[in-house]
Amino acid sequence: MTTTKAVILARGLGSRMRKASADSALSDEQVSAADAGMKGMIPIGRPFLDYAISSLADAGVTDVCLVIGPEHGRVRDYYTTGISLSRVRVHFAIQEQPRGTADALHAAERFAAGEHVLVVNSDNYYPDHTLRALRLLESAGVAVFERNALVQFSNIDADRIAKFSVVMSDESGMLQRVVEKPDASVLGALGDEVYVGMNSWSMPPEIFEACRRIRPSVRGELELQDAVQFARDEMGILFSVLRFHDGVLDLSSRGDIASVAERLRGVEPRL
Repeated sequence: MTTTKAVILARGLGSRMRKASADSALSDEQVSAADAGMKGMIPIGRPFLDYAISSLADAGVTDVCLVIGPEHGRVRDYYTTGISLSRVRVHFAIQEQPRGTADALHAAERFAAGEHVLVVNSDNYYPDHTLRALRLLESAGVAVFERNALVQFSNIDADRIAKFSVVMSDESGMLQRVVEKPDASVLGALGDEVYVGMNSWSMPPEIFEACRRIRPSVRGELELQDAVQFARDEMGILFSVLRFHDGVLDLSSRGDIASVAERLRGVEPRL
């Protein structure tokens, strides 16, 4: 059965967004949201999260769970009373402390209610057809993006993309592992086409057990890619790798705001 549920991980500290950038001429509202590290609420005509949720709705999602912190009352207020919703229902899950992406997803277990769910970042805008492909997968999977295409069609430059995680798959198109900060030997083994992970998943119900069972990474966080690897290696969950030659907009820092606004010019979110 295909899912109509999606989880947006919106609890992050937004450390890079809090750092001032002399290159960006931002409005007072954008500066205020950036200072608070609330990337999803940065206004680009509308809050960036509106665009992300609208793309999910275009892909057939009807219920969206925002994983937020207890201090993010502004987000809850906006989606509860500040806007009219006709295509989606917005739910909330609280991650009490920013302990990593796996811990953030674990906070949404009650929302998932034993079903598959899409899982995406709050600071990325994904093409709706990639989200639809994940939604219709009916199994665990990950959407990955060819690195050269990301450079061509996104707002992320090549130097930055070179530091992104890459996804390795086997001959049958199933996930082997996600490699953070790949070195030259890893990239050489991948050949001409390198596929980058942008944290866009179809997650099975078993992922929540994996989130509970992993240990903190070297960064001291419970990482989603570690939970995925645990689910694959220890629980026998197979993740299909869906390959795309598309761009994904990224709103990680203040320097991204102008380029994202330009790319979304003329897009009208419909929630």
